[in-house]
Amino acid sequence: MLDELLHRVSNHTPRTLETDARFPEAAVLVPITRSDEPELVLTLRASGLSTHGGEVAFPGGRRDPEDPDLIFTALREAEEEIGLPPGLVEVIGPISPLISLHGIKVTPYVGVIPDFVEYQANDAEIAAVFSVPLEFFRKDPREHTHRIDYQGRSWYVPSYRYGEYKIWGLTAIMIVELINLLYDAKISLHQPPKSFINT
Repeated sequence: MLDELLHRVSNHTPRTLETDARFPEAAVLVPITRSDEPELVLTLRASGLSTHGGEVAFPGGRRDPEDPDLIFTALREAEEEIGLPPGLVEVIGPISPLISLHGIKVTPYVGVIPDFVEYQANDAEIAAVFSVPLEFFRKDPREHTHRIDYQGRSWYVPSYRYGEYKIWGLTAIMIVELINLLYDAKISLHQPPKSFINT
């Protein structure tokens, strides 16, 4: 089942994002556990960080000048942030890049990891590491919808609540693309959901 889903990712052509070459680049790892009920591994960023402090994110960060490519960046950052050894990650392929609020071009890479990893959160950067079943997002159980006007169009971005965690923004956009790709879920980011009330 998981391999069939991952086949969709490896055959996927991400949206291209024409950006000014001056944009700094970053990469995140979108880790999926290899298990009967696959889960996404996410982090809660430490509240004191200068960017995205206290927010839920995938492990990742800015590309260093010496990083040979963005896959290397994603794996290096995942090891630094949550102690995930790069050798345990089977990188499947990228999904569409996005520009963060801070003007950074972020490329997500989907990777499969074993479900027995013991994470070591880097306390300076990461307040918690947690996982959410893919099936949870498939049902699109959004708590709110945020409208963001970006690149000349409106985006209706879900905000999910999982336990004590709020999952929204760029991370939610990446998850929607992944869930649509894996399950053909047809969650629209450009049409307001029936529950959306324009306040």
